[in-house]
Amino acid sequence: MDFDTVIHGGTVATPSETWTGDIGIRDGRIAALGDRLDGGARRIDATGRIVVPGGIEGHAHIAQESSTGLMTADDYHTGSVSAAFGGNTSFIPFAAQHRGESIDAVLRTYDDRAAPNSVIDYSYHLIISDPTPAVLQDELPRAFARGITSFKVFMTYDLMNLGDRGMLDILTVARQHGALTMVHAENNDMIKWMNARLADAGLTAPRYHAVSRPALAEAEAINRAISLARLVGAGLFVVHVSTPEGADLVARARAEGLPIHAETCPQYLALTRDDLDRPGMEGAKYICSPPLRDAATQAVLWQHVRSGTFESVSSDHAPYRFDASGKFAKGPEPAYPAISNGMPGIAARLPYLFAEGVGAGRITLQQFVALSSANAARVFGMDRKGALLPGYDADIVLWDPEETRTVTAADQHDAMDYTPFEGMRLTGWPTHVLSRGEVIVEAGELRAERGRGRFVARQPYRPDPDAPLIPEMDPAQNFGAEIRP
Repeated sequence: MDFDTVIHGGTVATPSETWTGDIGIRDGRIAALGDRLDGGARRIDATGRIVVPGGIEGHAHIAQESSTGLMTADDYHTGSVSAAFGGNTSFIPFAAQHRGESIDAVLRTYDDRAAPNSVIDYSYHLIISDPTPAVLQDELPRAFARGITSFKVFMTYDLMNLGDRGMLDILTVARQHGALTMVHAENNDMIKWMNARLADAGLTAPRYHAVSRPALAEAEAINRAISLARLVGAGLFVVHVSTPEGADLVARARAEGLPIHAETCPQYLALTRDDLDRPGMEGAKYICSPPLRDAATQAVLWQHVRSGTFESVSSDHAPYRFDASGKFAKGPEPAYPAISNGMPGIAARLPYLFAEGVGAGRITLQQFVALSSANAARVFGMDRKGALLPGYDADIVLWDPEETRTVTAADQHDAMDYTPFEGMRLTGWPTHVLSRGEVIVEAGELRAERGRGRFVARQPYRPDPDAPLIPEMDPAQNFGAEIRP
């Protein structure tokens, strides 16, 4: 067979096995796997390297306005470049609807932002904050038909929170049309109550952000979100789980056969609330929601990563610079609720997971492949990505498992002026990143043209038809009532 590129002599890793061999690429797709493949217009020597599917970043805020109108620092060029240097070949940022906007208009805006700029393939998760009848009945089905088969809703923030009834409406539409609902689960009233009392006491420094959003607020909301999804038989993806209690709820629901999915993030595994207590306003760099917790929580979250509770470890890249354009848009020393919420991490996600997961013996190499790529492709319907198999897109990354680097802001290749992972020494780095067979990062250099990334239309999400129904929704147990979500 004739190949455009042959990657030879590497340790090829999948979610189930590893083997030493070659990968042949033709016309942007994997054409053959073998012990030894000859030919290739270009041959890449992968001896001593680990060869894995390109990372799929399933949670990132790129060129996105917050509910208060603040734009993230990264656009689709800098954000995608940073993702690529971190070993990612696809990402699914959010396309945010704000009150009064139509979904059609939102998608036109994000198409204009993404298509001319992204160097990697992309799709969108919609954010829904205004589920009008037109949105639910007409606009969301049009988005689903286009291959945008996931969206996010919030149980906190006054400008985003839908309430339980709104959540049920959204979950029902998702179930009917083959979409997956993602949820930011924190109890809004608990947080507002805590904020008011902290403010009354004059406790407004960055460290009190961690106090204002108790672990209980997350656990209560996750329990409620799972219950709402269970009522209508819908799938649910719980984003950025940060507590043992929340992770336990997800694990229990999955053990019961419910279509519940979840992720955690590197910041919850690597950082603690003590980082919010750095001198002056330095703690503002570490404000994200849910907040950073403690070392005991980190240990439990790692256990859930290892046991399979989480199907991905995502960055929740939310880049706001440490200046008046970002963290301090509302003044140089604002109270913690006025500090822009989020931190960058799209380039550090996979090096951290490789070093502290595989390198530290917390997870296997096979689990790394699943958590970084394969699971996201499966859950989010990217049917030609996330696997090293003939016919799949040749999205491939070579990792040097022995290379050790110290993380710096400059190495993130984003539009930020800091990284929360500054100074960490990590072993294991990507050396070659191929997107659809094209080498886009090599030897520390970007080789991709702006705008080469393509939109990925994703397949519908379908929950397991055998997932258990509550008795009140099962005609066999509710006197024959056909209650259709």
